[in-house]
Amino acid sequence: MSGVVAVIDYGMGNLHSVASALAHAGADEVLVTHDAELIHKADRVVFPGVGAIRDCMAEIRRLRCDQLLADALADRHKPVLAICVGMQALMSHSQENGGVPCLDIIPGEVRYFGNPLVDADGARLKVPHMGWNEVRQVRAHPLWQGIPDMTRFYFVHSYYVDAVDRGLVAGSVQYGVSADAALARDNLFAVQFHPEKSHTAGLRLLRNFLEWNGQC
Repeated sequence: MSGVVAVIDYGMGNLHSVASALAHAGADEVLVTHDAELIHKADRVVFPGVGAIRDCMAEIRRLRCDQLLADALADRHKPVLAICVGMQALMSHSQENGGVPCLDIIPGEVRYFGNPLVDADGARLKVPHMGWNEVRQVRAHPLWQGIPDMTRFYFVHSYYVDAVDRGLVAGSVQYGVSADAALARDNLFAVQFHPEKSHTAGLRLLRNFLEWNGQC
């Protein structure tokens, strides 16, 4: 069911790692591109990202990837998966780099974990949050199919998403604070963790994405 998967390329992120994982998960064809026509024709779209949000947002806007993403989301039959900084870019604003306006596709803030950051027992936690952590499935979604609640996924981030509409939260993670690990709305699913680095669970989530029809 996957067809052609377009990975939006704005020059920031582990694009080929994501593309390789999608191919391993069973994608028929994966294109890493910012070509508007190819993205428009693709059956599903992935919006990844790694790095500082200021640089990411500058390139997203310079290459008009914001419009490409908006067009993909407007096509309710085209599933869209956002990953890591791709998820953060969807929000209204980020505290990173002294404050950066984001795409405001999903109202909310990207917040700094804080320093010092401690767990419930007062033990010091390192920032960035880097490594495996359990994701609590806040609500059912086709992309959780076959993935047990509290499965561990791989994270690398110093800032976390805090969505205004709590009904959009599909997964959460605890790391000193409760952070939004996954958001879902219509044909969009966004994750803070890296499915392409999350071994069996990550590949299952990508396989679910390839089989998803974009309906919640």
